[in-house]
Amino acid sequence: MVTLNRIYTRTGDDGSTALGSGERVSKTARRVEAYGTVDETNATIGLARTLLDAGEGVMQERLARIQNDLFDLGADLCVPESGDQADKPRLRITDAHVDRLEAEIDALNAELNPLRSFVLPGGRPAAAQLHVARTVSRRAEREIIRLADEPGEMIGASAIKYINRLSDFLFVAARYVNGRGADDVLWVPGKNA
Repeated sequence: MVTLNRIYTRTGDDGSTALGSGERVSKTARRVEAYGTVDETNATIGLARTLLDAGEGVMQERLARIQNDLFDLGADLCVPESGDQADKPRLRITDAHVDRLEAEIDALNAELNPLRSFVLPGGRPAAAQLHVARTVSRRAEREIIRLADEPGEMIGASAIKYINRLSDFLFVAARYVNGRGADDVLWVPGKNA
């Protein structure tokens, strides 16, 4: 259980922050960028949830689970796999997270007509916000991959799969809340040429 009695600590006033291992690093460190962008993704999903119609309870539940998963992903990323505490148990994203997300993508997609064009972000407000969340999650994925590409850095394969699958889920979710695709805004190549 997390207990926060005091919000500010002043320990970051020098531009550093503590990882979950206790190690202090710059707030611009690649690892901090990665889990910070995961946090940003979570916030954009939270905004999308406020825009959902009252009848979208199932989508609310799915997005709430994803928000919790994203906190787990942030916890996974904030503790390096190497170091003094590498042998201590820690929260990890697993293939079970990925499998659940894939099953939810398949279930939502089964209710949609196949696409015959690319979709432009828009339509209903919740759908447009889910597209924003999708693009932020893609940025989080790029940050995680950059971190994984750093010498000596290890990121779990399931974490990378999860963030990759998340943008797919958010795309399908945007179409789903966009009237099951009826309110999608389709790209018309060369329309304004």
